[in-house]
Amino acid sequence: MIDFKNRSVIVTGSARGIGKAIALKFAELGAKVVISDMNEEATKATAEEFKSKGYTAIPVVANVTKEEDAVALVDACQKEYGSVDILINNAGITKDTLLMRMKKEQWDAVIAVNLTGVFNCTQAAIKPMMKQKKGVIINMTSVVGIGGNAGQANYAASKAGVIGFTLSCAKELASRNIRVNAIAPGFIETDMTAAIPDNIKAGMKKAIYLGRTGKPDDIANAAAFLASDSASYISGITLPVHGGGFREGGGE
Repeated sequence: MIDFKNRSVIVTGSARGIGKAIALKFAELGAKVVISDMNEEATKATAEEFKSKGYTAIPVVANVTKEEDAVALVDACQKEYGSVDILINNAGITKDTLLMRMKKEQWDAVIAVNLTGVFNCTQAAIKPMMKQKKGVIINMTSVVGIGGNAGQANYAASKAGVIGFTLSCAKELASRNIRVNAIAPGFIETDMTAAIPDNIKAGMKKAIYLGRTGKPDDIANAAAFLASDSASYISGITLPVHGGGFREGGGE
């Protein structure tokens, strides 16, 4: 059984959606959790919700695009829990539009959160991890970072960058017993995907080999495994969690 007792975990973008599901899974498995998001009210509310269930959690408001916020986030975990054991780089945004219509601001914003944010938080977290000579980092990429998608050139580029970053970090940090992996979700039911028209969602669901869309818990379970001792010999991989992929014509 997976047990994260006495381990701390930082989950960025964890006030809602997939990030919240990941944080909750780790809390259920005994971890001391840092809830982090840009929305102060939501971040504090989520931490209080966790505490009301008997879990150990603190809220830290942070904008991952800012280096000083990433450092403060890691420092808060270190100060409160005495270690930084696991970092889940989950924070991400989309600003979808066709390339010919995409504004530079839309490109910059997505790269800043989805890629530079991962860099900022990882660089901050590895300092205590290297001193501890242990740690786990899990970066959230996407099947779009592997297969691309029309109307998401900025998002695909950011997520492909996360995959390359993950591979490089895994090789660079292995000697310090720090494992670095990535998860590539497929179609997951979240507030973000809820806005997709029903007819399009039905077509996407039909194209998935397992015949269903994913739940946030599917990603949370994958993260828990990769962070656990059961995966102690796994580093430098990108794990697709996408129901087997999409049939021809379904698109990723």
